[in-house]
Parts: sequence; structure tokens; C-alpha cells
Amino acid sequence: METPFPPFEPNGPDDSARGPRLREIPLRLVFPNLITILAICAGLTGIRLAFENRYELAVSMVLLAAFLDGIDGRVARLMKATSKFGAQMDSLADIVNFGVAPALVVYVFALDQARSLGWIAALIYAIAAGLRLARFNVMAERENKASWQSEYFVGVPAPAGAMLVLLPVYLGFLGLATDRTFAYLSSIYTVLIAFLLISRLPVWSGKAEGNRLRRDLVLPMMLGVVLYVALLMSYTWEVMVFTVAAYLISLPFGARKWRRKYGTLTIEEPGIGDDDIGRHI
Repeated sequence: METPFPPFEPNGPDDSARGPRLREIPLRLVFPNLITILAICAGLTGIRLAFENRYELAVSMVLLAAFLDGIDGRVARLMKATSKFGAQMDSLADIVNFGVAPALVVYVFALDQARSLGWIAALIYAIAAGLRLARFNVMAERENKASWQSEYFVGVPAPAGAMLVLLPVYLGFLGLATDRTFAYLSSIYTVLIAFLLISRLPVWSGKAEGNRLRRDLVLPMMLGVVLYVALLMSYTWEVMVFTVAAYLISLPFGARKWRRKYGTLTIEEPGIGDDDIGRHI
């Protein structure tokens, strides 16, 4: 049997016949996507831990997922590694970590005692989180953005919604009886948070470029952050309840500031128009 030899090519090898080569991707482009994947893993693990009745670990994983999901975009911009693929991955992670995971953890911990009403409340929250994220993506894709978008959110942002909706779990960890009455009240609260997500309430974002801190307040602010973190590590659930209460109390003040500046109670500019919906279906 004759051994086959490659054909003689007088002009060198013909690379066009070998098919496309795999393009090498810089590692800095992959790193933000790894953070997003870790966030999805944390959110899904939180769901599993909730079904195993390991609630404190479940909530910790959901909060970790929210933290990771909140920094992946900033890491990508810092490393100049933004991409369309990363944006799509981030959107998928958002609906898992800010919508599905918190809803299921709250349902397993408290809402299931309200039977179908508890499940309906969990569904409403998860769907509201998805609608909130879709509206955010549509507004972010617009070429001409309103000046107020750098200062205000339209409705409560999804990461904050995930933190807020877990309030019944925090209270349960502090010893509050999780009976049927608690389940019904938690269901009403869950629907309320869902409404805040899809509302047109102006929520101050703190991202305005004009916001500056006086030099004499820098050190006190840094000490305040250190104190908050230290208390969070020592009195986790008490601090989380305080954080939720402080955030909810701050919402009317943000709306009041908006009214003084723009004269309305809600953001009247449409977030999603007919063209936006048609283009994304």
C-alpha cells in the first residue's frame, strides 16, 4: 500500500482551502463575562439552597449574585472590554439574579403558606423585573438620551428591587413568626415592590456628573462606609432591614426633588414606544 503524500504546491500552501481560522480573543475580553457567569451560578445556587431550607446561605448567594452582576459592566468598561456578547450575557444574568432567584427564595421561605396567592405574587414580581430590565435596555439603546437619564432611574432599578423584595426573609431571620398572616402580608409587599419596578417613579441614581462632595466630608463619608460594612458583617440581617427601610423612605424625597426641577410627580417621557416594541418582537 502506497503512503499518500501531500500534493506539491509551487506557490506555497493554499490557506483558503483550510476554512476560517479561529480568532484569538484577548483575555481581558473574557474576564467580565466570567464574572457574569459566576453571578448566574450564584443566583441559581441560591435557588437550590432555598429548596434545601438553607435560607441564610440562599439569601447570601442571591445578594452575592446581585453584587457580581452589578460590577461586571463596570469592570468591562474599566478594562475596555465591552462587547455585544457581554451585553446579552448581562441581560440574561439580570433576569435570573434580580427576578427569578429572589422571587423563588421569598416564595419558598414565606409566600408558599399563602398558597396560590403567594405564587401569584412571586410570578408578578419576576415578570415585573423582566419588564423593568427590558425597558432599561430599550432606553439604553437610544441614540438621543434625555439629560435626566444620568441622574434618575425610571422606577426602582432591578438590583435594588431584589434587595427590597427579600425583606420578609430578613425579618424571618430576626425571629418574626412566619405564619399564614405573615405570608399574606409578604405577598402584598412583594406585589408592591413589583409595582415600584415598573412604575414611572423618578428614583435618584446618584450618578450625575455634577454631584460633588465637599473636601471636609470625604473622611467622614469613608468612616461611615467602614462603619456600615462592619455592622453589616456583625449584624447582617438587622442592617439589611435598616437598609431596606432607608431606601424606601428615600423614594419620596427623590420624587420631590424631581417635581421641584421638572414640575411632575412621575417621568412623563414614554420609556417604550410602538417603534421600540415592534423592533424587538
